[in-house]
Amino acid sequence: MNFTLHVWRQKNVDSPGQMVIYPARDISPDSSFIEMIDVVNSGLAEKGEDPIAYEADCLEGICGCCSMTINGIPHGPGRGATTCQLHMRSFQDGEHIYIEPFRSAAFPLVKDLMVDRSSFDRIIQAGGFISVNTGGAQDANSIPIPKDDADLAFDAAQCIGCGACVAGCKNGAAMLFTAAKVAQLARLPQGQPERYRRVVHMVETMDNEGFGSCTNQYECEAVCPKEISVRYIAEMNRDYIKAKLCK
Repeated sequence: MNFTLHVWRQKNVDSPGQMVIYPARDISPDSSFIEMIDVVNSGLAEKGEDPIAYEADCLEGICGCCSMTINGIPHGPGRGATTCQLHMRSFQDGEHIYIEPFRSAAFPLVKDLMVDRSSFDRIIQAGGFISVNTGGAQDANSIPIPKDDADLAFDAAQCIGCGACVAGCKNGAAMLFTAAKVAQLARLPQGQPERYRRVVHMVETMDNEGFGSCTNQYECEAVCPKEISVRYIAEMNRDYIKAKLCK
């Protein structure tokens, strides 16, 4: 398969950027999107040109590093998959593909397709700790938890912090990410002692990092590679209101 890539190239956040056109030739339809970029980068390196900078690690949809917007969609076409899980058979032979980094003021650009998502780390850090002594694995199994609560906690815990929800939102909101991180503890007995203090600290840190506000258009859920539901945003908002009213 052959493609024409329109790739955003930018040396750093202070330098101007532009779209640069690269051919991608003889690409296997079974190649992942990341493997396709590696093929293009090999050709650039052979010519002594600067390869396209991007971030990737696990290549299994776990790490959340491969944050690219492909043809205007975070992680590209298809649902429930990261960029590294996207295969070239998802595109038409000869297609023009536009590749950009995730766009958000809270995700400053590092280079080309790489952004700094450490703002997510600071939101998680603001959540603090749990004061319950969880013990070993066998002790955790002895704590009775309703199945519905356990399932919802595990669903929320699937969030890999990739930032697709922010890139997909017209306001650049991080509500789905923050809500998932709040919910994975709020649904469990171990998370109850700090439940309301945690939600206030995490939401206020999210606001201080410069993320936008949610206007309930569900773009975040549509592009989330783990298909996390916006229901967690409603739950987080309820907990935040309770925390503020009971303060």
